[in-house]
Amino acid sequence: MGFLPVLMLILWIRLPMMAQPVSQRLCSAGLGAAIEAIIDRPSLARAHWGILVQTLAAAPSARRTLYARSAQQYFIPASTAKLLTTAAALQTLGPQFRIRTSVYRMDLADQVILRVVGRGDPSLSRKDLQELAHQVQQQGIRQVDRLLADDRYFRGDPIHPNWEWEDIQSGYGAPVNSLILNQNAIGLELFPQAVGQPLQVKWEDAEAAIGWTIENTSITVGPSEPEFVEVGRDVRRPILRVRGQLRVGSAPDSAAVAVLDPAEVFLKQFQKALVAQQIQVRQASLDRTVEPGKQQEVGAIESPPLMALIQEINQTSNNLYAEAILRTLGTVDNPEDSSLSIGLQRMKTTLTRLGVNPSGYDLADGSGLSRHSLASPEALVQTLQAMASVSAYRASLPTTATAGSLQRRFEDLPVQTIVQAKPGTMTGVVALAGYLSNPDFQPLAFSLIVNQSPLPVRELRQAIDDLVKVMARLQSC
Repeated sequence: MGFLPVLMLILWIRLPMMAQPVSQRLCSAGLGAAIEAIIDRPSLARAHWGILVQTLAAAPSARRTLYARSAQQYFIPASTAKLLTTAAALQTLGPQFRIRTSVYRMDLADQVILRVVGRGDPSLSRKDLQELAHQVQQQGIRQVDRLLADDRYFRGDPIHPNWEWEDIQSGYGAPVNSLILNQNAIGLELFPQAVGQPLQVKWEDAEAAIGWTIENTSITVGPSEPEFVEVGRDVRRPILRVRGQLRVGSAPDSAAVAVLDPAEVFLKQFQKALVAQQIQVRQASLDRTVEPGKQQEVGAIESPPLMALIQEINQTSNNLYAEAILRTLGTVDNPEDSSLSIGLQRMKTTLTRLGVNPSGYDLADGSGLSRHSLASPEALVQTLQAMASVSAYRASLPTTATAGSLQRRFEDLPVQTIVQAKPGTMTGVVALAGYLSNPDFQPLAFSLIVNQSPLPVRELRQAIDDLVKVMARLQSC
């Protein structure tokens, strides 16, 4: 036997052991076996899987379930819960809805009183405060006897009652109140120094960092050492705690911490903005008791439209935005309940009207950061089916068609195959839910969730990606 036949025989023997290419097409009858070949791998066998794959159709009777495993069972959905929050918000508020922050003038007993009223705009920045102060200055106001900040639009505790401690310290778990500024967080970067030296802490906003004390027990290590960084803060005082290690010469590590009292921070920054406009402020305080009498709006700024806010929620998985939008749903006149609980109730009412089974999910928050939030693959797919024709919703999802997180995950998919989906990740949880379109098969709505696994996130995510690549092989046959 010559060299070439031997080589061909070796290749023929080895080929079945290789990963199947995406281009190898699959009939729908074989989808179940292909999925189970992945989720029943020995390393994944003890994990808890929830999967539902359906053909996409406007009428429920026209939808075909191609594969289901524990599709009606509860799972921790992580950030795929945002699919429910944003669907309810779009249906209730509309894509052009904006959140307005107002400054009112009240004249009482020969005093000029300014009252800034927040309504939970998560996008508000220091530049916006400067614009508000400029509008006040344009009204001819040069002196303010009392500056009041009204933070009462959202009712209830700004800190979620069942978020975990390490989450509420971090920027991604910042408190949710009515007067939000710079996402209620302070960003920082950690730079390695010489070996043996602590990491240098550099605040993104030096002014916002005034008053903070840094307890830095971090260290710069040699090029072969492992890297890890933990950043936290004291629960009551502005103390930043940094521990861990980075290799000498490595790139800086980014982090963010939640501010302690966001309403106070907002008030101080707005007072500074007024002073910069040559407006004297004699007294500034939070408005906890004053009931507004006759007042005139002398300044206002609006958020981007809701369709832009939900794009931030779904594409960057912004927790603060999701929680603010949920509480916006809960701002009805009911002083007995928190905006969070009413928002969750209104979400359930809205999604039920869309055809989502109300017993298919039980959320504790709008972002999925809470491990008390539960959802079934069925509820997620029902939401995706109901919202498939809503362009603002579809456009908010990460996609393989544009640069972003999904494109990097599915670079080997054919260019004609498009995945629009929301990922979700936390320790022991990886999820992906959305739409898949390829030219050889009907569009799909799917939900893939894995819970209760000790494997590293990267391994669980790879298994989820392998499932998507299996679905991308479907063809009509």
